[in-house]
Amino acid sequence: MNTSDKSGEKTKDSTNATLIQRIDVTPRLAIFRVRPDEAFHFESGQFTVLGLPHAALRVPDADPHPVDPAKADRLIRRAYSISSGSNQKEFVEFYITLVGSGQLTPRLFHLKQGDRLFMGLKATGVFTLDQVPAGKHLLLVGTGTGLAPYMSMVRTLSLGEGCPVRPMAVLHGARYSWDLGYRDELESLSQVCSGFTYLPVVSRPDDDHSWNGMRGRLNELLESSELTTRIGFNLDPQTSHIFLCGNPGMVEEAIVTLQGRGFDLGSRKEPGNLHVEKYW
Repeated sequence: MNTSDKSGEKTKDSTNATLIQRIDVTPRLAIFRVRPDEAFHFESGQFTVLGLPHAALRVPDADPHPVDPAKADRLIRRAYSISSGSNQKEFVEFYITLVGSGQLTPRLFHLKQGDRLFMGLKATGVFTLDQVPAGKHLLLVGTGTGLAPYMSMVRTLSLGEGCPVRPMAVLHGARYSWDLGYRDELESLSQVCSGFTYLPVVSRPDDDHSWNGMRGRLNELLESSELTTRIGFNLDPQTSHIFLCGNPGMVEEAIVTLQGRGFDLGSRKEPGNLHVEKYW
C-alpha cells in the first residue's frame, strides 16, 4: 500500500530505523532498504509505515511547504507496501515514488545512506496469499509501485527452490520502460523458471523509442484472449486467483472485466478468487 502523500499526520515519535541503501530507478522512483532497530516480522503483501519529522529536509525541487514550528518535531507517517521477501532479515525494502506536492516523500528522497527514520514495527494488511489454496495459479496485476507486494510474494515463494513454488505470472504496467522497477530481476526469473512469467507493459510507447515490448493499458490485455497464451495457464475461476494493485482506475475497471469472467471478490469471512489492494 502506498497511501496518499497528503493525508493526516501523527504525533511525535522517535526514529527507530536506518536507511542502509537507496537504489534510484529514476530520479523520482527508488527502492529504499531500511534496517529497523528491532526484529520485524510480516507476511508477503502486507504494509507498514515510514515516517520523518516535519523539520526533516526536503529535496530541492519539491513544492514549497513551510514548516509550522509547533509541528517541527512531529512525525509525518505514511503506509507503504513491503517489497522484500518475508525471509529477508537484514532489511525491509520499499518501492516508492516521489510526489513533489506531498509531505513525506520529498523528505524520504532527501535521505542518504546511514540516515535515521521511523518505521512501524507492526505489519498489517490482508492482501496476502493466505486465502489462496495450494496449487492454484496466480496472476498478479499491478501498475507503478503497485508492484511492491508482488515482489515480496515472488521472493518469498522462491525460497529454497530458486523458482516460485506454484505457477504464477506478474503483469506490470508503467508509462515508460525506465519506470519498470525490478525489471532485470523479474526477467531473469522468467527466463530460468518454467512456471513463472513476467509481462511488462508500457502505456506511452510513442515517447519511449527504445521499447519493443508489449504496449497499451493493462485492462486492454485483461480483456484479450492473448493473455492466456502469454501467461501459460488458463484464467479459469476454478483454478486461478487474481490480485490487483495500483492505479484505482485500473483496479475498478479490471474488477468489472474479471467479474464478467466469473471471478469473485468474496467477503472478509469468505474471500473469493479476486483480491484487491486499494493503493491510494
